[in-house]
Amino acid sequence: MPNIKSAKKRVLVNKKKNERNRMLTSELRTAIKKFHNAVETDLAAAEKLLPETMSIIDKAATKGIITKNSANNRKSALAKRLSDIKSGKKTIEVKKDNKTIAAEKRAEKVAREEAAKAEAKRIAEEKKAEAEAAAQQEKPKAKRTTKKDTAETEEKPKKTRAKKTEKAE
Repeated sequence: MPNIKSAKKRVLVNKKKNERNRMLTSELRTAIKKFHNAVETDLAAAEKLLPETMSIIDKAATKGIITKNSANNRKSALAKRLSDIKSGKKTIEVKKDNKTIAAEKRAEKVAREEAAKAEAKRIAEEKKAEAEAAAQQEKPKAKRTTKKDTAETEEKPKKTRAKKTEKAE
């Protein structure tokens, strides 16, 4: 901090002016950004914002934030951009942020995975249908007879043994 009274006052005045200038500069930049966003999304809103934005630019020029020529150049550029888009000389490219791009990639990946699952399921069903068709077309082969099968079909007389007690008599 300076020692001389006038220097101290200068520091305080400069601080106030700096704050005011930063506030007006921020307001100017914000207004221009809002106008550009409105031009990209809604032309009717952009037409309403144009006079307000030009007013803010003029205010910044009168306060000394920007020069008169700079203010006129900015106003001219904004008006030209709006008129070019309205007349069709320029087209608006839709810009995507990283979140949107990532979400689209995820959606594409999920769609690809679901398509692959559906394809695999379809192929499995086709193979199953082919196997069933092949099984129906084959002639049934003669069955081999087993001991159990013959025992059930043919009843053989059982041999009975005489009891020992009967022989003893």
